[in-house]
Amino acid sequence: MRHQIRRFLPDHEAIRGNRWLAPFENTLLHPRLWDLNRRSAAGAVAAGMFCGLIPGPLQMLGAAICAVIFRVNLPLAMLTTIYTNPFTIVPLYVAAFAIGQWVLPGQGARFVPPPEWGNQSIVEWTRALMDWMAGLGAPLALGLLLLATGLALAGYALVRVAWRFYLVRVWHQRRRRHRVAGPDSP
Repeated sequence: MRHQIRRFLPDHEAIRGNRWLAPFENTLLHPRLWDLNRRSAAGAVAAGMFCGLIPGPLQMLGAAICAVIFRVNLPLAMLTTIYTNPFTIVPLYVAAFAIGQWVLPGQGARFVPPPEWGNQSIVEWTRALMDWMAGLGAPLALGLLLLATGLALAGYALVRVAWRFYLVRVWHQRRRRHRVAGPDSP
């Protein structure tokens, strides 16, 4: 599985040779940030899923900071944040608000529909979306935290289980090939 994912990731030496990253060599060029194994992939997906719900265009920055702090795969953490986009962000925030309302039933916040993207620019629409989120208050904030945590845990577990399933399948195939070839075969 590592080989299939690795072909989409940048080479560690290519990163090391980048002159713009030279001042950050001790942090951004740490080998564990570019290594791809079961733990780093699962942690990167968890970081990306958690940071994907950060409001505004700061998801990838948040994922990069989490990857550096927890020493998980940096490119995969940043790539995972793409699950939130203009098409999915509103349903995710509606779900987060519902979770927050369920946990905090006494809050007076009432759900209002999100702003529509009409003739506005992306900056104006983003500002209107931020005002909409601020108006929803505590239920949205708590719901976002709970949803992000749940998505991160689910992403971590899913990657660990999928990686384990893949490894077991490869081991069984290898054992089958060994049996067919016989014990005396090289």
